[in-house]
Amino acid sequence: MTQKGRRNLNDTSRRRRSEIFGEEEDNRFAFPAIGDERTMLADVLAAQRATLELKCRGLNAELARRAAEPSTLSLLGLIRHLADVERRWFRTVLAGQDAPPRFSCAQDPDGDFDGAVPDAAVIAGAWQAWREEVAFADAYVAEAPHLDVEGHDAWRGRVSLRWVLIHMVEEYARHNGHADLLRERIDGARGL
Repeated sequence: MTQKGRRNLNDTSRRRRSEIFGEEEDNRFAFPAIGDERTMLADVLAAQRATLELKCRGLNAELARRAAEPSTLSLLGLIRHLADVERRWFRTVLAGQDAPPRFSCAQDPDGDFDGAVPDAAVIAGAWQAWREEVAFADAYVAEAPHLDVEGHDAWRGRVSLRWVLIHMVEEYARHNGHADLLRERIDGARGL
């Protein structure tokens, strides 16, 4: 390896990629690593949700910037998509409500991403919908008598609250990886 290709270990101006995003103290993962299952699952999910918010912080119209042609993937699309995902699993499947998706439908299955345009009202509506669905989910989890509460889903069949919480952590973790790349493309911000 050439000298140019080597990293100077004495160079204190360089930082790990995961340490660059945000200058403020990061408490997303400050919760205890021991405890009851419901609390731990809810805490990990809350940290993943907070990560999405962190990746979107300080952006407005830039939230709608697409990843790369022909993809319609954007941070705003992720917010809209995750609002619909929260709604589906907690309202429709577990609570049994008749709650169709807010941003997609059979005629426009990718409406959550395709409709993510750089309009102030669209952006505000996406954040409001996401926060409403997160609040509903949090209340549902807190009030459920146990993690074995079940619902029925056309895709998975019978599912428990435990499974939905695990699935939601996975869903956010996957999409937060997308958010990492999208945010770096917008303004170069990197990190966890």
